Amino acid sequence: MTRKCDLTGKLVITGNNVSHANNKTKRRFIPNLQNVSLYSDKLGKKLKFRIAMSTLRTVEKNGGIDSFLMNAFSKNLSSNAKKYKKSISKATTQNSSKKD
Repeated sequence: MTRKCDLTGKLVITGNNVSHANNKTKRRFIPNLQNVSLYSDKLGKKLKFRIAMSTLRTVEKNGGIDSFLMNAFSKNLSSNAKKYKKSISKATTQNSSKKD
């Protein structure tokens, strides 16, 4: 299982530890990934993702998982998130056609 965020595509990146004597040794910056369940208002159920905690703050800032997925670029999303995005957009179009 790769260390990759399902919603933003954030990955492990590499860099250097730099000592006071300017010695450089390789290190890894690992994203803080957690398994979370986010409630979708459009679908009426919980969606499970493995996301970085910085992404969770962004999701809450954007008004929930529904609006985040609708505004997200598909290239950054995992296959699971793309499936949810498609079902949310389908549910949104059905609701708007019922109102007319």
